Amino acid sequence: MTTLSPENSLSARQSASFILVKRKPAIDKTEWEGFFDENGHLAKSRDFICINILERGLHPCVRTEAWKFLTGYYSWQSSQDERLTVDSTRRKNYEALCQMYQKIEPLLENLHRNFTETRNNIASDTQKLYDRDPQGNVLIDKKKLEKILLLSYVCNTQAEYQQGFPEMVMLFQLMVECDHETFWLFQFFLQKMEHSCVISIGVDKNLDMLNILINFLDPVFAEHLKGKGAGTVQSLFRWFCFRFQHAFKTFDDVWRLWEVLLTGKPCRNFQVLVAYSMLQMVRKQVLQENMAGDAILLACNRLIDLDAEELISAACMVYAELVQKDAPQPLKDFFL
Repeated sequence: MTTLSPENSLSARQSASFILVKRKPAIDKTEWEGFFDENGHLAKSRDFICINILERGLHPCVRTEAWKFLTGYYSWQSSQDERLTVDSTRRKNYEALCQMYQKIEPLLENLHRNFTETRNNIASDTQKLYDRDPQGNVLIDKKKLEKILLLSYVCNTQAEYQQGFPEMVMLFQLMVECDHETFWLFQFFLQKMEHSCVISIGVDKNLDMLNILINFLDPVFAEHLKGKGAGTVQSLFRWFCFRFQHAFKTFDDVWRLWEVLLTGKPCRNFQVLVAYSMLQMVRKQVLQENMAGDAILLACNRLIDLDAEELISAACMVYAELVQKDAPQPLKDFFL
């Protein structure tokens, strides 16, 4: 039997306390600035900051800068001067990539059959985005968003373009002011999350682990899903591809969950615990009504207007339960 380390037990207690203790106010500008010394080096540990982000969240006024650390756009060891240099370098590199793309676009059209098809898909998916606030004001520049997606497709050989990417880029475009920031934040976000949101890289693994988790923690539900609900879990790939964004009330809820996923707290692959918690929301209805696969999927798709704090709390409680039990080795390797 594998014994869980003290560090994991501590994480479980912290996760449980996240649910039981009233959440403190989000990290604001004054507190965020207090995390740095006079040279702009972090005076607090990365773990300290990430645990606080998990437990409290980020005020919108510090989200952009904090996300640059969380995604890897900035190094956690950098000074203020070094970050200014990074910003300048990233802007110049983005401009160089744009110039390169303009030069090679005709070549791509002639030599790569997939390029024209993907470009058309990007244009189509981008136009489908709802880009207005409740007052009818335009929120984003779709042309710029389309350009960033095309450039990302050309530059990124591993993460092939897929549905869900326009929504991701839109959320970054809403967060930052400059195109180069949007582009690089999206690139670093993909690098951090590709194992869980890119179909060609890691979504299947997440779905497999979700099945194992259901079998371990909820065998009654698992039996139903294996029988009448056969194939249901594998059909939930859109939850991972879209990073759950269609389930929330507001952009702030999406950002709140994503920043927790970026912290790596309370554990690795937290997104699978989020998916498990969402399935638990439909469990009672599924079993009472003896639902089959299509009906279960419809119930899952009706999970909208969720509150991010409540979902994060539920997933943290699942993690605390997992740590306390003698989980099978695949789950320990994946989460703990």
